[in-house]
Amino acid sequence: MEDIRYKGDFDLENIPSLNDKALRINLNKDIYGTFAEIGAGQETVRQFFRAGGASGTIAKTMSAYDKDFSDAIYGIEDDKRYVTEARLRKMLNHEVNLIEQRITRVKHPNKIFFSYANTVATIDFAKKYKGHGWVGIKYQVAPDQEYNDIVLHLRFKENDARLQQETLGKLGVNLIYGAFYKYNQPRKLLRYLYDHLDKDQLEIDTINFSGPIFKDVDNRLMSLQLVKNGMTDAVMFAPDGNNVLPARVLYKKNILALRGSFRPVTKVNMDMLEKSYEMFIKENKVEKERTQVIFEITLSNLRAEGEIDEQDFMDRARLLCSLGQTVLISNFQEYYKLVEYFSQYTKARMGLAIGVNNLVDIFDEKYYRHLSGGILEAFGKLFYKDLRVYLYPLENKDGSLTTSENLKVHPRMKELYKFFKYNGKVVDIIDFDPSILGIFSRDVLQKIANGESGWEEMLPEGVSKLIKEQALFGCETEEVLR
Repeated sequence: MEDIRYKGDFDLENIPSLNDKALRINLNKDIYGTFAEIGAGQETVRQFFRAGGASGTIAKTMSAYDKDFSDAIYGIEDDKRYVTEARLRKMLNHEVNLIEQRITRVKHPNKIFFSYANTVATIDFAKKYKGHGWVGIKYQVAPDQEYNDIVLHLRFKENDARLQQETLGKLGVNLIYGAFYKYNQPRKLLRYLYDHLDKDQLEIDTINFSGPIFKDVDNRLMSLQLVKNGMTDAVMFAPDGNNVLPARVLYKKNILALRGSFRPVTKVNMDMLEKSYEMFIKENKVEKERTQVIFEITLSNLRAEGEIDEQDFMDRARLLCSLGQTVLISNFQEYYKLVEYFSQYTKARMGLAIGVNNLVDIFDEKYYRHLSGGILEAFGKLFYKDLRVYLYPLENKDGSLTTSENLKVHPRMKELYKFFKYNGKVVDIIDFDPSILGIFSRDVLQKIANGESGWEEMLPEGVSKLIKEQALFGCETEEVLR
């Protein structure tokens, strides 16, 4: 079959129809497996039945809608929930084990087995919750090979349950087809998930690849592709390098966020975190045990000469992970969009730890010209939430400090700034380390590029060692330096 080509951003040509995709799978005499779809009909397997030749592909299809039946088959989840990643993985593992038990390799030595599953909640009757779900496939590409997994989370954007079911069916066909015929090109596989779909129909905000054929796939880079391709506005990954569902991390949490380039992360960044955190957890409405710290990098900070520098992204990601941080990669240039995003998951108090220059930018009208209500609309969205800004001071050339008390904004914004300042929305970080105020990431990068010494002391403990060992940011390895 002719390879699929893209013209621009999701303008498509030469894309196989869903029927063609399903038929190609059905006509492959070696592909054989099961479908388990819970919560939104059996829309995926329906495509394969309609295409013809399904008896050579489908060993079993099932839909355990009743919770007691589902629990009897897959077990009871600790949290008693059904639309979860843990549930999906139990489904995939259970169904693959049944195939291995019931279809003998002696009789079918060339079969490559798969299990496709989804557990989904579509839009509710009140249309308050649009619905979401987990979708995955566990499969082989050779009979004697270990299994591979592709697991993703989606959010529906349509306002009709029937349309959501149809969208899910299309996504399922695209996933199965891509898993077998595009697994060696995971970036293309990712884009092809939207074949015959539109970004207004669904959002894919988490995806993880695992198994022998994906051993060289970095899920953090795949996470970046989701944002880069416009499949979602933000993705999150944990210190272990795996993508995580933002809702799972942020749900009902107090959130303290730090935005920056972190190129690389410096002692100033960590001092800003530590001091703002100490202030944040002392707030009346903040519970320490339910507080989540997020390091956020905007897509605009990942661009170099108009393109995203993926190696540069990976350098930053490794360093933040080495410090045990959770990272959010977003498409939010403006702060109010970041706060709105967090507000999807929590009503609890939030905090932003930022520097003086970033706060000045917040009060720059040019960033809000696209809004009908201008800067007032943006500030309504930003400060209407239960939000507090923790301001880290800036050391000026003459040794003086710029704080919230003497910060200068545009004259038209002066009264607006005073309103938020004196209503406690902006507070100064007082107990900072004055000895590190002169540290800037750009100076560290310059020293690394010039082969100078002294930059190591500007970074948190262990970070300079990692930069040297892994030759990050263009730094020569210690072996080369010796």
